[in-house]
Amino acid sequence: MNTIDRRLFLSQLSLAGAVAATAGFGFTTARKPDEFVEAEINTGKIRGVRSDGVNVFKGVPYGGKISGDRRFRRPAPLQPWTGVKDATQFGAPAIQAPRRNEPAPSEDCLFLNVWTPANDNKKRPVMFYSHGGGFVAGSGAAQGQDGSNLARNFDVVVVQTNHRLGLLGFLYLDEIAGPDYAGSSNMGMLDIADGLKWVNQNIAQFGGDPNNVMIFGESGGGAKTSCLYTMPAAAPYFNKASIESGPGVRMTTKETAAETTAMLLKGLNISAKDWKKLLDIPALDLLAMQAKLPFVPPFIEKNNNREAMQRNAGGFGPVVDGVVLPQHPFDPVAPEIAKDKPLLVGWNEDEHTFFAWERKDTESFKIDFEGLKNKLEPKYGQDTDKLIETYRKANPNASAPDIFVAISSIAMMGLGSVTIAERKVKQGGAPVYLYNFGYKSEKKIPGTDYAMGTPHAMDISFKFNNEIPPRDGSAPKESFFGGNNPDRFVASHHFAELWATFARTGKPAAKDVPEWPAYNLKNRPTMRIDTKCEVINDRFAQELVMWRSLGKV
Repeated sequence: MNTIDRRLFLSQLSLAGAVAATAGFGFTTARKPDEFVEAEINTGKIRGVRSDGVNVFKGVPYGGKISGDRRFRRPAPLQPWTGVKDATQFGAPAIQAPRRNEPAPSEDCLFLNVWTPANDNKKRPVMFYSHGGGFVAGSGAAQGQDGSNLARNFDVVVVQTNHRLGLLGFLYLDEIAGPDYAGSSNMGMLDIADGLKWVNQNIAQFGGDPNNVMIFGESGGGAKTSCLYTMPAAAPYFNKASIESGPGVRMTTKETAAETTAMLLKGLNISAKDWKKLLDIPALDLLAMQAKLPFVPPFIEKNNNREAMQRNAGGFGPVVDGVVLPQHPFDPVAPEIAKDKPLLVGWNEDEHTFFAWERKDTESFKIDFEGLKNKLEPKYGQDTDKLIETYRKANPNASAPDIFVAISSIAMMGLGSVTIAERKVKQGGAPVYLYNFGYKSEKKIPGTDYAMGTPHAMDISFKFNNEIPPRDGSAPKESFFGGNNPDRFVASHHFAELWATFARTGKPAAKDVPEWPAYNLKNRPTMRIDTKCEVINDRFAQELVMWRSLGKV
């Protein structure tokens, strides 16, 4: 696989982080704080702000030093402080390209943010979100995932963390560095588990119930949620989960991770026995080296005996080390450790249009059916004709670009989501609920007349209820992906209410939305989320029969 330059690497792997960088497009604008508020946590007092009926605490440290001699290791203990620590500004995100309207990235990045209606003794459900970004980008401060409206409108507490990313969070050193570095390839995931432990110990001070915690995440955050669902270190601290457009069926194997480590050391001209030299290299130089390694897409469908999220050498993400991550999250079966924890899983109908937008691809929307065959054959070979025939039969009015988007979207995010739902059902434990997000944006992919529909990452601002009219009565701004149609406000409310109710009760429900039955292998019910939500039994039946015949589900 060819290497690519740093700019392309960061651009393509940013995924949902690309949306986060577009702050100010159709999202609510924070007002000046009404007053300062204080809370006392287990390491000292912190001062946040109350604004528009929500208490917000930003940049709260939840772990100690992870730079210097703590690089690739568990954090140093977080030292208590005297006085009142300011928690009115976001903390540094993990090492990555600079992020718009956020602090400069830093190796020491263990900060979290809390949004709550009140610091009282009310036991609200806690919604703990892991940001997207393909394990190499993103933060808990992206504006599209601001937790204010979710907290205010649905009486929940929202928490988001920054945590280690890229090679600083996922470099496999177990075989060359000794016991002090055991688990190095999952430090980023252990950071998130530490955030969950912080919630368990402190969230009561923010009006949250430590015994009613939902973990959720989109894109890379969905894959992180898949891992947390499997991890002993996280298990005591959450009760339910949602995996959104990021089906982490499989993660990286130790063998692949060791190959990546060897590749990195070779690129730096460091022998395995001298691996400690990695501790002295500036973090930004490591980031530059990370960009020179082969580009590894963070999401691929099952292909050549690999399932969603399995990586080739060169990429960085969680590693199935048998300890921190005991198994592939949903392969060969759903994790026993989370058998009794309800699960939501699903994807957006037009995931691929995001990637076309990101890569400035206009040619895919000019193709005819012969061109469609030419585009699909390099990936699907002799199965291409069967693939196209099935999709044309199931979607007789679809254009060639429509079918290209449909195939690309379900292959990337849908097949793994269905696999997760089916394996969770077969386990015979807590229910799993399958969804498709389907609200259609009228915005066009630049340079084309093709509407984006429901692209990857558009669900973020919807599920956080950040697609609402401004509270000051001014005219709504255009949503970056969601467009100008005011119907988006209805779809956003449905989405957010379904998720908040699931956080509260373990069963998703909302006013003016049909009852959402748990997934089963007889009716295979799927909730389609839109301005009008509907339950569709055995959705994509013809297509999934075909995908199963190809061994993709």
